[in-house]
Amino acid sequence: MKKDELIKKVIAKNGTNAVLRPATVDDAFQIVHAAEKIIKAGVYIQKEKARTIEEEKNFIKELEQRNNMYIVIEIEKEVVGIARAIRGELEMKSHIGTFRTWLIDSAQGIGIGGHIMNYTLEWCRIHHFHKLCLTVFASNRLAQKLYEGYGFIYEGTQKQQIKINGRYDDEIFMAYFFQ
Repeated sequence: MKKDELIKKVIAKNGTNAVLRPATVDDAFQIVHAAEKIIKAGVYIQKEKARTIEEEKNFIKELEQRNNMYIVIEIEKEVVGIARAIRGELEMKSHIGTFRTWLIDSAQGIGIGGHIMNYTLEWCRIHHFHKLCLTVFASNRLAQKLYEGYGFIYEGTQKQQIKINGRYDDEIFMAYFFQ
């Protein structure tokens, strides 16, 4: 994949222009700042504390060196989310990847998620993944429907696996098979 092919300019359902592109160390400050917003909201992110800017820079470098996908989603030059697909480190798991994504509130519900899924699935095909795994909270029906619509299947549920704002929620395991 050529460098310019890694940059996707998309239009959200509401007409907003967005860019999906590989994260660089220059994005670390904005990624950390956006992550802090989502963590503060306390919903649908499996993170309790944002990385420091230096930790984020190192994380970006590490994922790039290991040829994993780590993209930012930008609207008007502001990072509003990320997505990543990380290949299993062990040889016996090198055919699978783990997917994670998040968007700040203002970027949710405008159709960006579909563009993230298209980008991610294309990237995984090019990089010869056999399976892409993710987890989603049972209460996040919008995300589940998105993943189902892209062909993810249910693999299992861990009951009362998480506790957010004093309430228990199940964690659902889903996977996409590239065939």
